[in-house]
Amino acid sequence: MKQAITTVYKGFPDFHVTIEDIIAEGEKVWVRETETGTHRGEYQGIAPTGKKMTFTCVDTFKIVDGKIAEAWHVYDFLEFYRQLGVIDYKGFLEEDS
Repeated sequence: MKQAITTVYKGFPDFHVTIEDIIAEGEKVWVRETETGTHRGEYQGIAPTGKKMTFTCVDTFKIVDGKIAEAWHVYDFLEFYRQLGVIDYKGFLEEDS
């Protein structure tokens, strides 16, 4: 986990997470968050673009005996790459011009 976080901060030195919602039921916890940052360092083999990214993701945790036993982090890579300018994607719901 430390390695993953270090990698993110190397690529996005101003990386920030804002927690929007937390829902807990039984042994599951869901966290909806907004992540922002400026691509100023290499990330996943992509040279710095200087572009800002903002997107929403959802984390799901399974808690057993007060500790995280399982975790899932789900976000839209397609939107992430679009914002960095790595791909040109208009979305499948947009009308063709």
